[in-house]
Amino acid sequence: MDAPGLLHGFRLITLDTVGSTNDEARRLAGEGAGDGTLIRAHRQTAGRGRLGRTWVSEPGNLYVSMILKPGCRLGQAGQVGFVAANAVADAITEVLPGTVTVGCKWPNDVLAAGRKVSGMLLESEMSGAGNLDWLIAGIGINVDSHPEDANFPATSLKACGAGGGISADTVLEAFCRHFRAGYAEWSRDGFEPVRRAWLARAVGRGGDIRARTATATLEGVFEDVDACGALVVREADGRRTLVSAGDVYFPEPSPSSGV
Repeated sequence: MDAPGLLHGFRLITLDTVGSTNDEARRLAGEGAGDGTLIRAHRQTAGRGRLGRTWVSEPGNLYVSMILKPGCRLGQAGQVGFVAANAVADAITEVLPGTVTVGCKWPNDVLAAGRKVSGMLLESEMSGAGNLDWLIAGIGINVDSHPEDANFPATSLKACGAGGGISADTVLEAFCRHFRAGYAEWSRDGFEPVRRAWLARAVGRGGDIRARTATATLEGVFEDVDACGALVVREADGRRTLVSAGDVYFPEPSPSSGV
């Protein structure tokens, strides 16, 4: 483990290898680690994403978890995921060619050239009084490499043409800089400016979408994200349904019928 350092106000702890940065962050949070503690590993042996999915963690990519104590209600904690997604999108836009489209996919993935380049896992714990004790945001960004058999087609920054000087270190610096600014804005002004920035990059908005939750699958048009961060889907009968947790998929393009 490297000696803790400071990066844009974060207390950075760097590990060579760890099972999961989120698990290490949970352990440290339970021991009283402060707001803004950042745990980074060069490699994870048991990395995981949403819904318990395995997150392939080869060296050269960025694996980092933040311990945050936002002092908000549990229902607002998910908004931090949008802050982080915006920060990832801003950070990778700095290093990618201008021809590469960067987008945000609900709830908290970031895409480059239509493929997943970053994912996130939010975990939290409540205090005995029912308040949010701490929130952990675990973030993975494919810098050098990406899995070929992912649930959603993946890519890496280098595969998208990021310059030869790009590294997990430079991406981490840019992410922390943008996250610190976005988190301060959210703390001061609430979710609305974060929501607007996220929607400006939202993938699939206004088009057909399939949303799969733990209990059902619904199809309709991706209409909006509401004031709490829930996906708003307009179904064929005109009903507007809110999805607070789940996965979204986009229809495959129809084959061309031209000559």
